[in-house]
Parts: sequence; C-alpha cells; structure tokens
Amino acid sequence: MTPEQELMSGVAKTIFQLNGQLIALAERLAQPAGLTAAWWQVLGVVLSDPLSVAEIARNIGVTRQSVQRVADLLVDRGLAEYRPNPAHRRAKLLCPTSDGRAAVRRIGPSHAAFARRLADEVGAEQLQRTLDDLARLSKALDVLDPSR
Repeated sequence: MTPEQELMSGVAKTIFQLNGQLIALAERLAQPAGLTAAWWQVLGVVLSDPLSVAEIARNIGVTRQSVQRVADLLVDRGLAEYRPNPAHRRAKLLCPTSDGRAAVRRIGPSHAAFARRLADEVGAEQLQRTLDDLARLSKALDVLDPSR
C-alpha cells in the first residue's frame, strides 16, 4: 500500500469507529425521550425548516429509502407530519409536530452535559479544529467523488 492509501484507510477506519461510537451515544441520549438515534437525526434536520425526504437524505448522507422509513414511523407516531411542498407536488415536506419538538428538547440537557464533558476531555478548541478538519475532508470528498 502507498503511504496515501494507508492514510486514507486509517482515516476511514477511525471515522467508521467514531460513527459507531456516536450512534451508540445518540441511542443512549435519545432513548429516555422515546426516540431512536435515527429518529432524532431526522427530526433534528427538519427542526428549523421542513424538507423533502430526498433533501433530508442528501443532508445526512444516507439513502432516500432509509429516510422514508424513518419519516413514515415519525408520522405514524405523531412526532412529524407531511405537508404540501409548493416546489414539488408529490415530494411532501416533513415537519416536526409539537410532540416531536418536545421529544428533541427532552434530549437537550443530557446532550449538553455530555458535550460539556467531551469539551473538558479534549478541549473546546480541539473540538472546533476537528469539526473544521472533518468539514474540509467532506468537502474534498464531494469534489473528488461528486456521484453521491
């Protein structure tokens, strides 16, 4: 393997491990509010603006089908609703209900407490640098592999 391949593989392996850790943490944080990590993720994307299922999928980097399943479950449980989309007759917009917003708010205190502990452990400045580096890496991947 070339040094660049080893670096890319190391980055990917670490990000996959981190993804698993973050999903497990999100499950633990979301569970007391009656949510799953996936439900929290989808609700979080539409808290400020309703979006179509396809837009949500692009935003979080997953398939439209997986978002559709979660969105339908959220609607069935009264945590979200579909609204008409003025830009597209068939692609409805997903919007959280007041119950959905309340569920996300219930996660807030434990989320804030964990975020504070993480910042204390690694440092807020280091977390910001990590966020900046991950955003730059994501942008580079979009440029180099636009098929996504």
